[in-house]
Amino acid sequence: MTDNNTAALFEKQLQKRILLLDGGMGTMIQGYKLTESDYRGERFKDWHSDVKGNNDLLSLTQPQIIEEIHGKFLDAGSDILETNTFNATTISMADYDMQEFAYEINVAAARIAKKIAQEYTEKTPDKPRFVAGVLGPTNRTASISPDVNDPGMRNVNFDQLVAAYKEACRGLIEGGVDLILIETIFDTLNAKAAVYAVDEVFEEMQVELPVMISGTITDASGRTLSGQTAEAFYYSLRHANPITFGLNCALGPDLLRQYVQEISNIADRYVSAYPNAGLPNEFGEYDLSPQDMAEQISEWARAGLVNLVGGCCGSTPEHIKAIADAVANVEPRKLVKREVKMRLSGLEPFVH
Repeated sequence: MTDNNTAALFEKQLQKRILLLDGGMGTMIQGYKLTESDYRGERFKDWHSDVKGNNDLLSLTQPQIIEEIHGKFLDAGSDILETNTFNATTISMADYDMQEFAYEINVAAARIAKKIAQEYTEKTPDKPRFVAGVLGPTNRTASISPDVNDPGMRNVNFDQLVAAYKEACRGLIEGGVDLILIETIFDTLNAKAAVYAVDEVFEEMQVELPVMISGTITDASGRTLSGQTAEAFYYSLRHANPITFGLNCALGPDLLRQYVQEISNIADRYVSAYPNAGLPNEFGEYDLSPQDMAEQISEWARAGLVNLVGGCCGSTPEHIKAIADAVANVEPRKLVKREVKMRLSGLEPFVH
């Protein structure tokens, strides 16, 4: 069945105001200074390899910490929680030899987020909270060779990505997510595999949820890692009919702005943007203050570029609170119908 109620409610909220995503789950987890034994918990205390750094596993071994982090972002003003499943595919879990737990992690992470989101919605029914089931990019790329001496080599193929994404998506839906978020896309072919997988799961499970897509411009070249400009990237994936389309990660709000504007200028979808809290310093830490980040993102809002904002790496509940306050009284970007033209894309867009 199609969950028309959730889709309609979400779109109504997007039309009413600029919505707030949450911030950096990994950033928050780092603050807990967890040890190897904390990651393992009782269940995996004898696991044969190190698991410290497997943040998604914490949905099984330290669920109270994940719930607490979600609660902090909701207290800060977030409308949408992202599930703690960025690497919860069989492909990424292979780093820890934990492929067999990918489905279970997705289900558990979705249930944790859904439970606390429902609690906050019940407190303030006029501000419904949503859970976005996260499908991350995986740690492999279908478009680029991992070996500079062998350009044709690939360490993953389309069908393998589809299988991994299907299992994760099923788990997220089983856990009760409201939305599917395909995010931090650096390779459009990976994203197409995710879109294909999600469509197949919707058909198989007789469910249809709103899909959000968010890509990553990796550096000042203004391109994804697989080489596309922001405009070409949009044309490559607009057939997926996402409810929101935008950019996240890699850059701070100052450097990301021009690419958000590029998407906003052409998109006939709601536009999302959640940058990092600046660029990492020499210690790998993010220095952009909540006030500075909020000031820059509020300028995007006043310029009519966005419908959904939040933070990625380095962003904390303090960042989200500052951004929420800064955009609270700003009208969301208006959805406009673009002129019908032929829009194609390779690395560059072609419009005729």
